[in-house]
Amino acid sequence: MTRILNVYTISIFAALGGILFGFDIASISGIIDTDQYVNFYGNPLGTRQGIITGAMALGSLVGALSSGVLGDQLSRKGAIQVGTIFWCIGAALQSASTGVGMLIAGRAISGLCIGLTSTLVPIYQSEIAPRKIRGRIVSFQYFALTWGILIQYFVEYGCSFLESEAAFRLPWAIQAIPGIIMFIGLFFLPFSPRWLASRDRWEEALSVLAFLRTSNTDINDPLVLAEYKEIEDQVRFEREEASDSLRELFSKKLRKRVVLAITVQMWFQLSGANVFNYYILYIFQSVRVPNAKFAASIQYIIKVVMSVPIIVWSDQWGRRPILLVGALIFASWLFAIGGLLWQYGEPNPKSDQPYSWIVVGHPNVTRAIQACCYLAIATFAMSWGPVSWIYTPEVVPLRIRAKSVSLAIATNWLTNFGLGFAFPPLFRSISWRVFFILGSFNIAAFINVWFTAPETKQHTLEEMDEIFEHGQPPWTSFLNWKGTNRLEMLAQDIEMGNMMTRQL
Repeated sequence: MTRILNVYTISIFAALGGILFGFDIASISGIIDTDQYVNFYGNPLGTRQGIITGAMALGSLVGALSSGVLGDQLSRKGAIQVGTIFWCIGAALQSASTGVGMLIAGRAISGLCIGLTSTLVPIYQSEIAPRKIRGRIVSFQYFALTWGILIQYFVEYGCSFLESEAAFRLPWAIQAIPGIIMFIGLFFLPFSPRWLASRDRWEEALSVLAFLRTSNTDINDPLVLAEYKEIEDQVRFEREEASDSLRELFSKKLRKRVVLAITVQMWFQLSGANVFNYYILYIFQSVRVPNAKFAASIQYIIKVVMSVPIIVWSDQWGRRPILLVGALIFASWLFAIGGLLWQYGEPNPKSDQPYSWIVVGHPNVTRAIQACCYLAIATFAMSWGPVSWIYTPEVVPLRIRAKSVSLAIATNWLTNFGLGFAFPPLFRSISWRVFFILGSFNIAAFINVWFTAPETKQHTLEEMDEIFEHGQPPWTSFLNWKGTNRLEMLAQDIEMGNMMTRQL
């Protein structure tokens, strides 16, 4: 009989943090063109709208930077619960806002939660997941994110027909519901076994591992003891080094891995995917897509559907090829959008609209740009979207994992804020050229991954030191990868009585 609480259900519930993340992303996109929003907040355009949109990212930056310390001190799940409290406070302020200032404050406070959850949920998932399905488990975070975007957008789409301020207040208030559910539910989930080990709670660490890996919570299962032994050895080694984790973030030994985690998250944002999430209405309206609001909703359905293949096959395809191929294909769609706008567009005679460049009288071009937007979104959902969240917590060791991932996610939110703030004025000033800039960022991401990112699929988290310190050059790691059976060999030694673990 299948137990209700297992690695899958625990990870799926933890992925409610992704739902919150998705609500954040879609919390503006579905209402920015409604008369109710425009009239109440004084038709915010350009920089003003950029500040409103970017406030959530700015709060998320602060939350991400604090998540390393909180995640180590309060535990992964304890810090996530703190974040859900901020989320509910922020949702209340947004839904009750009396002006732009209060709206910005509410979005920034909600952002504290997103910074914490977007950092700690993937860490928690990766630390409880078996190595062979770690990619699948962590990809639930992105899958939940796509569902959060979809749900929030359609709530906003439905509320947009209300002839009152409820058109924007109701969607923002509804955001609190998953936050409340997550806060309560986390009390019933186990702590990360690796966090327990780092706090010398060894009996609990072994019990949680047995609970996660066996159907009968057998602490004497050889594979459970083998993984426990790996964690034990890793913790002991890290303590023997007796280094300051903050100082070690930028030590010569680990600098390359920390920078890799940071750059993966940076390229996640600079790819331009969130431009579509936040401002696809502006793009579709500028090229005269019929019923732009409904057409925009299709992108969120695409995100949900196209993220499924990564859940199923990321642990077979590998992280590195998905990132490389995704960057090139995503760049091609962005260049195509920019080229079509350049060739067939013209200046917008109306100065009070959020776009200065329009496509008029070219229905085939309009359809082509719409199709390229959808294809770009599908490409991202099958590549950088989920894999960047899988890869970031994998590449750094336990002793600095929370702090280095918090730094990487802080970089994500810093670039998110930059794009969210800058795109509206840039779209008005340089129009189609912005898509060439974003396409170039994806080419840079390809080059960065090619030279710095080795393959990590199906290796245990404790094996990453060997991959980065004694492994092959990144550009050959995938071609020569033969899998790993070290954990199975260790389990066999334990079963034969050739190896001892900590005496409990």
